[in-house]
Amino acid sequence: MRIIAGSSKGKGLLSPTGKTRPTSDRAREGLFSSLESEFGSMSELNFLDLYSGSGAVGVEALSRGAANVYSVEDHAPTASIASKNFALVNSASGKFTVLTSSAERFVGTPHQLAFDIIFMDPPYDVANDVIEKLLSDICTNNLLKRNGIVAIERETKKAQFTWPAPFIAEKVRSYGQGSIFYGGYSASVLPRIASSALDHLIP
Repeated sequence: MRIIAGSSKGKGLLSPTGKTRPTSDRAREGLFSSLESEFGSMSELNFLDLYSGSGAVGVEALSRGAANVYSVEDHAPTASIASKNFALVNSASGKFTVLTSSAERFVGTPHQLAFDIIFMDPPYDVANDVIEKLLSDICTNNLLKRNGIVAIERETKKAQFTWPAPFIAEKVRSYGQGSIFYGGYSASVLPRIASSALDHLIP
């Protein structure tokens, strides 16, 4: 694996041993192409990577200029590799935080930071109802900014999760065995997402 673009383009990344299934270079490139077409760039954005594995996706976001990157991985040895990969990035102002935690525990807790982008790449055997509960908790705990994007990588041929309200599906991009599903808050419900609950969060 390597960093595809940004301040540390071309640097090789460490990979954990075992059954970890990293997001392919092709899928990562497609992911960031989609995100940058939406936001213009990663500059000054807050990025959350759930089930982060080696941290390759979060590292890519940091290399491309993200302001804050949170990498959440519940396997301590793999989280340690993610920390080493983040240390490879030459970022003048971006910050990274690697947390050894389950995705469920992280999103089930309020935080003093809302994210522009939340990416999750759970193992393919994680049940759809787990994904749906994560999305509900993301909304409940105000982890996604009003105009933020959630991107979820899942097995292409598998029966897929349902986006719970107030999320709506936006698009799907397939990369062979895996597909990335994009969603966000429905425009019709944005006024009902209390701004007071978001105003105290770091922009």
